[in-house]
Amino acid sequence: MEQIGIKNFCDSYIAVEEEIKKGIIGQDEVIKNLLIGVIAGGNVLLEGMPGLGKTQLVKTIGKVLDLEFSRIQFTPDLMPSDIVGSEIIRKKDENIEFTFKKGPIFSSIILADEINRATPKTQSALLEAMEEKRVTVGNKTYELPNPFFVLATQNPLETEGTYPLPEAQLDRFMFKVNIHFPDIEAISTIVDLTTSNYSIDEKINKVLDREKVLKMREISRTVLIAEPIKKMAIDIVANTYSEKTDIQTVKKYVKCGASLRAIQSIILSAKVRALIDGRYNVSFEDIKEMAYPALRHRLFLNFNAMSDKIVEDNVISEILNKVN
Repeated sequence: MEQIGIKNFCDSYIAVEEEIKKGIIGQDEVIKNLLIGVIAGGNVLLEGMPGLGKTQLVKTIGKVLDLEFSRIQFTPDLMPSDIVGSEIIRKKDENIEFTFKKGPIFSSIILADEINRATPKTQSALLEAMEEKRVTVGNKTYELPNPFFVLATQNPLETEGTYPLPEAQLDRFMFKVNIHFPDIEAISTIVDLTTSNYSIDEKINKVLDREKVLKMREISRTVLIAEPIKKMAIDIVANTYSEKTDIQTVKKYVKCGASLRAIQSIILSAKVRALIDGRYNVSFEDIKEMAYPALRHRLFLNFNAMSDKIVEDNVISEILNKVN
């Protein structure tokens, strides 16, 4: 790639990031990981307690990227047809015909808000869309827009009225990004903005468009990765399986390891991270940094982990120390 191509990529990314930070305060790492996932073409799961700005963050990204945006509020009574759409019977002259009324899934950015408050049946309605970029209703298949991203928010499972996402659906997300309580300085700024006449939506402007987003994804796929670095990504995922590793933390606490999609997620996101850093080759550090969001929702821990207060990031750190 010519140097100007890398510079244009970096300039576009910085412009998007700075625009988002106008409305989202104190979540710089979250913004970066979410944008990496979007540019890489993946779906992203955001987890955090209510009131930390998950929904506002996704809405802001949709506006900055100037992509058609739909919000689906997941509730226990939400039905699959409320997401995908349904066939409607119409009477025309003396004939009866079926017409398809598209659901909110037919947008480029889908905010699946509080996805773990819906029943498993409704959650599964997203599976085909997330993986195949199309939906089937009756005997007809409908293509979804390109690009297409599902950016889902969920509350921690300890909160009341939540349903755990099935493993198959979790694996469709490239990243899981945790949103934590901001620091005191950031909270002070947030309070100043939200208790004044400052309007976040009015301050946010579009920076990219559909074609530029697709071009950035296309450029990222051409980034080079050396064989030893690719092997590191493979070794990281292989060591999530108790029968493939001698890491005692994995053997003791991991019930089920990550799928092959985890390797793809790590490498694709590492390529984007390299470009953001102005490089046309993936580094070992890129792989290590992207392992956390790519793996934390793909590791299924056992009861011993819960008892010993071990979380996924603890296991990932142990694996990285071994592979490193």
